[in-house]
Amino acid sequence: MEDLFRSYWWLLFPLAWFVSIGFSSLLNYRRQRATLKLIETYAQKGEQPPEALLRVLERPIDAETESRAYGSPSGGRNGSLFSLVLFTILAAGFGYASWADIYGAGDAFLIVALVMGAVAAATGVTLIFGKHPKD
Repeated sequence: MEDLFRSYWWLLFPLAWFVSIGFSSLLNYRRQRATLKLIETYAQKGEQPPEALLRVLERPIDAETESRAYGSPSGGRNGSLFSLVLFTILAAGFGYASWADIYGAGDAFLIVALVMGAVAAATGVTLIFGKHPKD
């Protein structure tokens, strides 16, 4: 059993990501449910609920999660710039690890460096040519 955890320790990262996204979705669901209960209270009193309260229901449940997960809190250019810098630095680091043949795994590091470089290039193209909302 100990060998299982030693061999597959890296699986903790995707599992932690799944748990955090699931927890965030649960919190967003509870927010939507509480908003519906509040609107139901207004309906029982025969009053019109405030417009801001109705706008909460117009957003998809995971709108906040998606904007935070894939970019800046505002979901604009800042997130793309952050991703460009991050993937460029990662590509350079894995490129150096490949060149230095760290742990004797130069070929594996080269593949990772090429993938990170491709993601950085795609992010750069999106940053330059993509449409972004006002920041």
